[in-house]
Amino acid sequence: MSFAAEALKAHRTRQLQERLLAGSRWHDSGLVFTSTIGTSADDCNVRRAWKELLASADLPYVRIHDLRHTAATLLLTQGVHPRVVMETLGHSQIGVTLDTYSHVLPVLQRDAADEMDKALGRASGR
Repeated sequence: MSFAAEALKAHRTRQLQERLLAGSRWHDSGLVFTSTIGTSADDCNVRRAWKELLASADLPYVRIHDLRHTAATLLLTQGVHPRVVMETLGHSQIGVTLDTYSHVLPVLQRDAADEMDKALGRASGR
């Protein structure tokens, strides 16, 4: 099972426990991330919990939205096709993704050049 799938499964278990504790106060919203009574999570509470989590891990503060950029950058540098990244981020056009993450392109171009060098080296018998 993937890391993300394991984390979501553990989250679901915690959420089911919260549901039992909430009893009749639980609102079945169908959301993955909720308050302790099943309603949509309040922005202020999410930010506060995020800050507490970072502090407990002795990490510097970053905005939650910055995680989106980090994820996109990691996916692109790991060789995930830009169209897949585009769809993951919900961009309507590939140009938005490529323009936003153009700082990653030099790394990808270097990797592509290295791969071409390997391919041509093998093709010529080196």
